[in-house]
Amino acid sequence: MTQSLDHLIVSLQATLADAMRAIDRSAATVILVAGPDQRIQGLITDGDIRRALLAGRVLSEACLADVMTRTFHRVPPGLGRPEILDRMRAFGVQQLPELDEQERLVGLHLLHRVVRPDIVPNTAVILAGGLGMRLRPLTEQVPKPMLQVAGRPILERLVLHLVGAGIRHLYLAISYLGDVIEQHFGDGGTFGCKIEYLRETEPLGTGGALGLLPTVPSHPLLVLNGDLVTQFDVTRFLQFHEASGSGLTIATRPHAVQVPFGVLTLDGNHVMGMVEKPSLSFVVNAGIYAISPSVLDLIPRNEPFMMPQLAERCIERGTTVGAFAIEEEWADIGRPDELSRARTGS
Repeated sequence: MTQSLDHLIVSLQATLADAMRAIDRSAATVILVAGPDQRIQGLITDGDIRRALLAGRVLSEACLADVMTRTFHRVPPGLGRPEILDRMRAFGVQQLPELDEQERLVGLHLLHRVVRPDIVPNTAVILAGGLGMRLRPLTEQVPKPMLQVAGRPILERLVLHLVGAGIRHLYLAISYLGDVIEQHFGDGGTFGCKIEYLRETEPLGTGGALGLLPTVPSHPLLVLNGDLVTQFDVTRFLQFHEASGSGLTIATRPHAVQVPFGVLTLDGNHVMGMVEKPSLSFVVNAGIYAISPSVLDLIPRNEPFMMPQLAERCIERGTTVGAFAIEEEWADIGRPDELSRARTGS
């Protein structure tokens, strides 16, 4: 983050030469244009100046209002590095201005080389139709995936993370308060992707929404629960799925349960041993799946269906079900204590 900001700003009355000198001093390839009240009204890159000169403008002209880009990506204060990188990857930009609520510059995030990944052919489905009963009253007016963590909705974090990994076509499976989600994301254009909606008229479970897909994808489908806060490696997950030859791959996490009592080993009425408050470790489902097109026909249309049922049907048919361990940040926001931990980072 650049600490001194005055050299990153020029006024609307500045000339092209002033803008060029500011870019040269900042070494940021971009400067911001502010009005008299210091509100940012646009940005100018060195490319904008070159195009203006080629169009016949002269350096002494005060024509920044005609040259600057008025619509540009920006971020609010307080986002962490993973979130900033997600947005840079999603939008394919090398710099993101940080503006406060008054549209004044408080920082500039820079990336010195383009990190936008190649677009991958995979489609993703995010399951965002749950009622969020365990989080009431928070979810009485806001669907659970739209609850905020670190200043933005959980679902937005997921969408940008997937777009940052190269996925450009997403389906959002919605039901309860689905209009809130549709109003926020629209067609996905402002998030760097195409978004379509799978609208559940009745609860279909974690797998049933996939029966609403209009067409069968030609590449493995990525499916995620909509209440996850995670930075899992999308590319590695999909590569693992392809390389393993699995019909279904389930992302996993370790989960430990602390028994709050001493546990006894008995032989009849005789105590053979005792372990005080042992911790039991399990491998649990992380709510993230890769599904090959060949097994999507196992999912019924317009019927309630759960993802464990899909795993069972694959096993019965002799189709491999793979397990991929997620090592990165991951949290399932299903209960108030989990939401609180995600918000505080504890």
